[in-house]
Amino acid sequence: MIESSVPLQYFDREFQVEAVKILPGQYRAARGGAITTVLGSCVSTCLWDPLTRIGGMNHFMLPGDTASPGSPWAASARFGVYAMEVVINEMIHLGADRRRMVAKVFGGAQLLSGFDKLDVGAKNSEFVLEFLRVEGIRVLAQDLLDVCPRKVHFFVDTGKVQVKRLGLAPSDPVQKREREYLRRLAVKDGGGDVEIFAKPK
Repeated sequence: MIESSVPLQYFDREFQVEAVKILPGQYRAARGGAITTVLGSCVSTCLWDPLTRIGGMNHFMLPGDTASPGSPWAASARFGVYAMEVVINEMIHLGADRRRMVAKVFGGAQLLSGFDKLDVGAKNSEFVLEFLRVEGIRVLAQDLLDVCPRKVHFFVDTGKVQVKRLGLAPSDPVQKREREYLRRLAVKDGGGDVEIFAKPK
C-alpha cells in the first residue's frame, strides 16, 4: 500500500499560498492551496474537478504492469493503480465528481541508470496515459519522459500547474531518493535485498 507518512505542510513564500509537499508513495486531495512534488522516474497525476474546484495529486514509482510473476517487483506492481484510485476516491469524498475530472500528468524521466530493461519512467508514463484513457478522464496537459527531474506546483483553486525542469547534478537527490524508495519497496514486499546500481562510466 501507499506509504503512510504524512505529507509536509508549509507556507510557500514564492507563491504566497498554503502548500503540501508529497514524496514517492504519497498523495493529497484538497480544496484550495497548492500541492507540490519533485519527480524523476516517478509520475504524478494532477486531477481536478472544474465545478467544485477540488483537486488531487499522487506520486508513484511503479505502474501496474512492470513485474512478471516471481519478480521482486510483482507484489509492488499495484502501486500505480492504487495511487490513481486512492486519490480519485479522496476527491470524491470531498465532493468531486469522477465524470468531470480532468488530468495533467508529469514525470517519467529516465534517471535510474542500471534499470534499462525495466525503464521505470517509460513504464510509468505508458501506464498513466492508458489508465486515464480507459477511465475516460481527459488529459489536458502532459510533460513526460526525457532525462531531467521536474518540480511540479499544482494550484488547486484554479487547476493551474507550473512545471520547472531541473538540472541533473552528480549525486542528484532525486535519484538518491527514488533508489532508496525502490529498495524499501523490494524489502517490504518480500523481494529480499535488491542491489540498485549505476552503470560503470
